Amino acid sequence: MQEENQQEGAAEAAAQTEHTAEARIAELEAALEEAKANVLYIKADGENIRRRAMDDIDKARKFALEKFSNELLAVKDSLDAALLIEATDVQSYKDGVQLTANQLASVFDKFNIAEINPVGEKFDPNKHQAISMQENSGEPNTVFNVLQKGYTLNERVLRPALVMVAK
Repeated sequence: MQEENQQEGAAEAAAQTEHTAEARIAELEAALEEAKANVLYIKADGENIRRRAMDDIDKARKFALEKFSNELLAVKDSLDAALLIEATDVQSYKDGVQLTANQLASVFDKFNIAEINPVGEKFDPNKHQAISMQENSGEPNTVFNVLQKGYTLNERVLRPALVMVAK
């Protein structure tokens, strides 16, 4: 009888272990499915982020000059208005051109466009383009005449100044 009780106990223990193993397998399979779902979600989320970033980059490229362009429209309007004036008074034209030049200078200041006017400075090939070298009473290798002003954008040369340099 004791042997029977031991066999029944062993059978119960085996059944319980088998049930526990099946439960554990089911639990692990559920965890695996949840992990797969999380991986797919994260992958889709990453793809959406990448796509949105690409759209933002495309928009930035297309509309990078929008603010600058809008500011220049006021300058264009002033030039158009000057062309419509029929008065023969040269001073009114000069005043209009001065006003337009001031508007343009304001736009340049707003967007960090600076003028390079290097008269009296040492020649710098990074900022200046020498057109000629001439004998001059000034110090050698200095700019004594600017034929065309240069410009920088945020300290980067947009166009070098065309200069004449003293020998």
